[in-house]
Amino acid sequence: MIYVVMASVIFVGDFFLKKYIETHIEPKKQKFICKGRIVLHRYHNRGAVLNFLEKSPSLVRNLCGALLLVLGIVWALLLRKKDNPGVLLGLSFLLGGGGSNLCDRIANGYVVDYFSFRTPFSWINRVVFNISDFMIFIGSILVAVARK
Repeated sequence: MIYVVMASVIFVGDFFLKKYIETHIEPKKQKFICKGRIVLHRYHNRGAVLNFLEKSPSLVRNLCGALLLVLGIVWALLLRKKDNPGVLLGLSFLLGGGGSNLCDRIANGYVVDYFSFRTPFSWINRVVFNISDFMIFIGSILVAVARK
């Protein structure tokens, strides 16, 4: 049950953060927080990571949907066994974050990204994230490390 709750909290939490950004941050405006280290802004990403395949949003949507379907089936099968909590937690993060981004793709044709970091590395400063992106990243690491 905890894994379902984790996936749901990630999905719903990021959903509301995206709605907040869409209604409170004007396009091309930035808001600096954490002493300027984090920048809030509204960005519509039509592709995958770093706008990969941005000219083919339907392909990205379909690939993401298919991948989430496969991960969801594996997750459901593992939930019945409760055999590997690390993999289940990782899959929960992947499904919550991936599901949130997929809903954006289906509803809007793009994913709402809303924050970036200010670092000494200019290439990192140009990347815009959302919480789901981090959950997908963390979930991937958990699955890779915890699998048997």
